Amino acid sequence: MIETRAFKVLSDETKMRILNLLVENECCVCEVMQALEIPQYKASRGLINLHEAGFLNMRKDRLWVFYSLDKQGLTDYRLKLVEAVREALKDNAVTKLDKERLKKAVRVGAGCHRGRGKPEPHLHSADPGNSVIRHNK
Repeated sequence: MIETRAFKVLSDETKMRILNLLVENECCVCEVMQALEIPQYKASRGLINLHEAGFLNMRKDRLWVFYSLDKQGLTDYRLKLVEAVREALKDNAVTKLDKERLKKAVRVGAGCHRGRGKPEPHLHSADPGNSVIRHNK
């Protein structure tokens, strides 16, 4: 049987953008929502799909769930796919904005639901070096 899950998950622009954020940062759902300016369900589904495809670690801390790149567990071909995504998006205007918004993102309330609880500032060392996802035809 051929492993296709990793390729399927990366065929989606939003999931590529999420993976690109998580190459250098650990994030919760609300931070991904704010950085990509997407609804909660889309951020959650993207993170879960990337986790199930073997790209991400999931860490729970009380009510928070944090996702990061699974640097230890990535197979060789998944690592090559991560590098391909990173290379494809390095000069992308959209992903550059994603990383800039991530720097300003806040962790909000229990379970990361926007608008509930006291915001918790997020500290990132995001790389500002990225530039509109172009679809080559």
